[in-house]
Amino acid sequence: MSEIEQLLREDLRGRTAYGAPQLEVPVALNTNENSYAVPPAVVDEIVAAVAGVASGLNRYPDREFTDLRGDLAAYLSRSGTPVSPEQVWAGNGSNEVLLHLLQAFGGQGRTALGFTPAYSMHPIISATTGTTWVDGLRGVEGGGAFDLSVESAVAQAQQHDPHVVFLCSPNNPTGTALTLDVVTAVHDAAPRAIIVVDEAYAEFARPGTPSALSLLEGRPRLVVTRTMSKAFAFAGGRLGYLAADPELVDALRLVRMPYHLSSPAQAIARATLRHADAMLATVDVIKHQRDRIVAELTDLRLDPVPSDANFVLFGGLRDSHVTWQALLDRGVLVRDVGIEHYLRVTAGTPAETTAFLDAVAALPPDHLCPEHLEGQS
Repeated sequence: MSEIEQLLREDLRGRTAYGAPQLEVPVALNTNENSYAVPPAVVDEIVAAVAGVASGLNRYPDREFTDLRGDLAAYLSRSGTPVSPEQVWAGNGSNEVLLHLLQAFGGQGRTALGFTPAYSMHPIISATTGTTWVDGLRGVEGGGAFDLSVESAVAQAQQHDPHVVFLCSPNNPTGTALTLDVVTAVHDAAPRAIIVVDEAYAEFARPGTPSALSLLEGRPRLVVTRTMSKAFAFAGGRLGYLAADPELVDALRLVRMPYHLSSPAQAIARATLRHADAMLATVDVIKHQRDRIVAELTDLRLDPVPSDANFVLFGGLRDSHVTWQALLDRGVLVRDVGIEHYLRVTAGTPAETTAFLDAVAALPPDHLCPEHLEGQS
């Protein structure tokens, strides 16, 4: 053990940092980014917004990011559920917002429960705050392997009596969404817990998929987190946010770093929100490509999971890492999420989707699980 390893916190020794491969490839479909560039008109407004605050960079930014909170509240209210600025909090990507929640409500002697497979940063952020992580289980007997039933979720919440519960809808990496009865049941079954519904991919959900925003009223322990990284094509802008009871939002001020959102960050996020319709114009195109992936992978004898996100998890592979490398050798980068026999692919442009599907179709039959080879000539 090196000197640095000896000095490192014991609970962090041997851990691996989060990170998807960043490789130069013709078709990168591994990090659920929006493949479409920011429209030129929005670029112009972003540049003007930065220029507008540049002369004042000798001063600290608005610590309360008041105008940005108002804009985010207005955007969320478009869902049909009124959200006030006092209910909104934001950070440097949704990961910082999640960190604030765990700093405030997790920590030593406290437990966070998530239902895996789910977003891998949830246990990582929990660990960095000294919060004990519990891997809850997915799967419904007679149903989907990645579904979460009310009965199972409630039983696990009651068993572990957590202080924080993570529910993802749509879930990453499976793309599956939750019904609101799961959220309310877990909320009631874990009376000591902050219930965090991670809706990073909410804008991509299929029609009729509900948002937990509608459940906020009367539930001060409920939090809904969102991001501008995905549907808004703003991954490089780093802006995540949440909606919750004003008292819970106020508690997050105890743990945030002073002036954690810079003046340029606030300005470019506001400029982008002013063009919300233009930024979201590609969502339907991406959803069409997602559904195309599900349909065509099924025709190729694979097992795609129907998705409410901008990606598809697909199974039926004999060796997922071997297939990952074979696709990479063909210039297509997808994500190995660590689930045996499965890989995840982001829905990109029509050309990127075609390149991915052509690469899969070109794979030799031995990439499939044996049971998927039956009936092939």
